[in-house]
Amino acid sequence: MLNRTTLARPYARAAFQVARERDQLSHWSEALVIAAAIAADDGARPLLSNPRLTRDQVLELFTDIGAARFDDSVTNFLRVLATYGRLELLPEISTQFEGLRREAEARVHVQVTSAHPLGEDESVRLTERLKARFGREIDLDVDVDPALIGGAVIRAGDQVIDGSVRGRLERLGRQVAG
Repeated sequence: MLNRTTLARPYARAAFQVARERDQLSHWSEALVIAAAIAADDGARPLLSNPRLTRDQVLELFTDIGAARFDDSVTNFLRVLATYGRLELLPEISTQFEGLRREAEARVHVQVTSAHPLGEDESVRLTERLKARFGREIDLDVDVDPALIGGAVIRAGDQVIDGSVRGRLERLGRQVAG
């Protein structure tokens, strides 16, 4: 059986194509995030596969919650997903849509996990350095993990830069043991 990422890919591409043709990337991005949150909600998830509910009833749940944020094109997209029983793929579709959007806008999402909170100046300097390294605009998300002891771990796509004290100690331990 195909995995959820593979199943979501053609839907994400279709949504992206429609959004780009209509010059509505940010609108679709917002709508898909909302729809993905609905699909991932613990209360809504069982309803997606409930045989007692029609696909129209499940779609109505989404459109009632999404209300004004779901225009006709987004509602039609959700209707297609409902028809094929794919509404549960919305979190993956949203994630893939964002990847396509960042690629089109020459942006990269960077996740920074730091031992200590970053100040505004540190965030700006880090963003500028990453922008120079990747040659793209940077969407920076910062988390704090005191277990790193010091430094930070930076993840951009499949690249990882481990500048944490914990990471250095682990590498040193492997060198000594190896």
